[in-house]
Amino acid sequence: MKKHQLFHFVLTLFLATAIPNFGKASDEVNVRTVVVADGISMLMGRGGNVAVSHGGDGTLIVDDDYAQVSKQILSALDALGASQVRYVLNTHWHADHTGGNERMNAVGAVIVAHDNVRERMSHEHVSAALGRTTKASPTAALPTVTFSEQASLHFNGLTIRAEHVAPAHTDGDAVIYFEPANVVHLGDLYFNGIYPFVDFSSGGEPRGMIAGVRGVLARIDDHTKVIPGHGKLSNRGELQAYHDMLKTICDRIDVEIKKGTGLDDIVAMKLTADYDERWGSGFLSPDRFVRVLYAGLVD
Repeated sequence: MKKHQLFHFVLTLFLATAIPNFGKASDEVNVRTVVVADGISMLMGRGGNVAVSHGGDGTLIVDDDYAQVSKQILSALDALGASQVRYVLNTHWHADHTGGNERMNAVGAVIVAHDNVRERMSHEHVSAALGRTTKASPTAALPTVTFSEQASLHFNGLTIRAEHVAPAHTDGDAVIYFEPANVVHLGDLYFNGIYPFVDFSSGGEPRGMIAGVRGVLARIDDHTKVIPGHGKLSNRGELQAYHDMLKTICDRIDVEIKKGTGLDDIVAMKLTADYDERWGSGFLSPDRFVRVLYAGLVD
């Protein structure tokens, strides 16, 4: 077994017992609706944030939370007058963003995602990052329209572009731009207010996350409404701070890796200390965050 493979195996055992069930689904969820722009809203439920475009053409949503939250998501859409769901765009394959696909398919929605989203959902998957096994999704939950680089939908007077980024949170991430509304949904490239995790068992790369966020920053302005995968509605300034935090911590870990410093010693150095107050209260503690980043950087 190669060194990095052995490390990933050990890390899996560690995280399986150390990390709580992030975003564990529950039937008792209150979905909060946040107005983002004219005809665009954000639903905050139990899993990933859901973006909604509703208007004369019907409703398009980006992600759809867990399967167990589908009823509440549909109720929130109904309250918006957006019950006619015609399209669902998935930002990546994780169940807290795609769990509602089967229910949305049943109400007539076309599911759209990157090629790798359908591929990963089609097979049982073992997550080294969380120490869990996810069963293959039912056929009705799979995206029926997939793309390799980008897809554009002309809907409700908008051009809604789904653009694949190089391996980042996973290898199937898409950023969704709503033009000319000046709204963007980053999926799990962006965890607002908490340390993110990189799912290297799904092809994720820490440096890819940094590059993906940097690419979005180059495309948006100070008036852009930024929808994160998790956390409150955001803006360019907050996204820049997230980018800088992630890059700085990765750079610090890289320096120690090149010196030959061992993982436990790197963790003990508390390389995230100046960021922990702002970012360290999520499901990944600062020490666990360093371990996850190390796993993605050590190769």
